[in-house]
Amino acid sequence: MVQYTYRFEKILSIREQEKQQTEAAYKESVRSFEEVATKLYDLLKKKEDLITYQNTQLAAGSTINQIHHFATFIDSLERSIEEVQQKVVQARAKMNWHEQKLLEKNLEIRKFEKMREKDFATFMNEQERAEMLYLDELSSLMYSKKEFR
Repeated sequence: MVQYTYRFEKILSIREQEKQQTEAAYKESVRSFEEVATKLYDLLKKKEDLITYQNTQLAAGSTINQIHHFATFIDSLERSIEEVQQKVVQARAKMNWHEQKLLEKNLEIRKFEKMREKDFATFMNEQERAEMLYLDELSSLMYSKKEFR
């Protein structure tokens, strides 16, 4: 029996390597997004805690310097939050882009694998047909040997 070789095997292996690289880039972008999103959460939590603390201080009585200090600090936090929100948007866009590329690579590989399956089925049918022809020829030879005796 003849050994089966897929004619696009090298291309398929290259595509699989590309998929692995894309998957690694996607995982890195997810990690980066999670890192930036966590930073944003921490800043928002810090702002919320600070506002709660400021309200309790106002209820207890605060000096104008303390109120001014809290307002300045909250403004600073809000600027930091805006910057980090922009980073979150960028990280999300990057993550979505990598996810889209990963989906494209998966589809491409699936197409090559489907072609390989069809090619292998065709190969097996051809092998069976060749084997049947061989067996038919063999049985014809055996029959003709019997008749000549």
